[in-house]
Amino acid sequence: MGHPPLEFSDCYLDSPDFRERLKCYEQELERTNKFIKDVIKDGNALISAMRNYSSAVQKFSQTLQSFQFDFIGDTLTDDEINIAESFKEFAELLNEVENERMMMVHNASDLLIKPLENFRKEQIGFTKERKKKFEKDGERFYSLLDRHLHLSSKKKESQLQEADLQVDKERHNFFESSLDYVYQIQEVQESKKFNIVEPVLAFLHSLFISNSLTVELTQDFLPYKQQLQLSLQNTRNHFSSTREEMEELKKRMKEAPQTCKLPGQPTIEGYLYTQEKWALGISWVKYYCQYEKETKTFTMTPMDQKPGAKQQGPLDLTLKYCVRRKTESIDKRFCFDIETNERPGTITLQALSEANRRLWMEAMDGKEPIYHSPITKQEEMELNEVGFKFVRKCINIIETKGIKTEGLYRTVGSNIQVQKLLNAFFGLQVQDQGIT
Repeated sequence: MGHPPLEFSDCYLDSPDFRERLKCYEQELERTNKFIKDVIKDGNALISAMRNYSSAVQKFSQTLQSFQFDFIGDTLTDDEINIAESFKEFAELLNEVENERMMMVHNASDLLIKPLENFRKEQIGFTKERKKKFEKDGERFYSLLDRHLHLSSKKKESQLQEADLQVDKERHNFFESSLDYVYQIQEVQESKKFNIVEPVLAFLHSLFISNSLTVELTQDFLPYKQQLQLSLQNTRNHFSSTREEMEELKKRMKEAPQTCKLPGQPTIEGYLYTQEKWALGISWVKYYCQYEKETKTFTMTPMDQKPGAKQQGPLDLTLKYCVRRKTESIDKRFCFDIETNERPGTITLQALSEANRRLWMEAMDGKEPIYHSPITKQEEMELNEVGFKFVRKCINIIETKGIKTEGLYRTVGSNIQVQKLLNAFFGLQVQDQGIT
């Protein structure tokens, strides 16, 4: 079974898909670690339990046969196929001699146990330490980022700049930890092909040739042994050349992570916070967002970095427009609004930084908000003059034509009289062009 490859560019984005692929590698590493422990355990049992040698060999052969190599990619080379089938070949060979009593050579432990123990403790153990640092740095970064994005824009500029520098520092540390972890886990994945198979191969070779009863069987085994050794050497050579390329790519990613974008990826993607209204108030929810400019498809995937959290499915929306949020209109920084065909109203999003907001708005063809010009002093004076004339006209109409009419001033009147006077006033207003 093949795993999809891990790209160094994925370390910068830290997407949900990257985490899922990384989890596959971690599970495979744990399975390999367990397998090595089983091989070491069974090998020691084989060395020490001479009286029950036949059953020990059978158990060991079953352990080998149950393990299956997983490789990166969709297709396997001839060498990889040969390596992947090697344990089955070993198991079949052991089954043929399970009833034969054999003597373990004195250096059996040096050939099998020590190399596997060293690989498990040094390589796999070092990889687990890298994992702990990756998870610790990631938890510290996202925790700091959450607090950073909740800072009010009304704080002092010096405080905001200091907070921005702290976030950038933690982001850089997390990015380097991610690169180191991906590099290490792929190195172990590749090197296990020969670091596990070679000790087993050496152990079996010593086991068979140490007993004169298996000489003939050993001669039959030699051609396959030579073919497997050639495959292992080819794999080792390929690993050495690939390792140099990985180191070079890792170096390039450290220098310019945003320039290493692979073909077929969205126009822009990353984490955004969305303002959502709940019964208890407004909250900001973190999403992993992707935008494809050609189709105007905006995908939002709810994201929770806490271990064991259940992830919801992505939501695909079609973008209508994008506009930067006015600074004075919201108590958050780096915000912009979008409108989609599928959801009514606007969606307020918060980017991770000002530079990140510019990238999102550039990808979405975002616009700047329109600011209405305030009324001038001259316009205010003209409006006041028109209003004064209108009020003066009203007073003159009442004093000249309605002062004695019941219902006005202190004179008690009826609604009919009041309505009649109002109709007369508005009829006069229509004729007076100066007022209208």
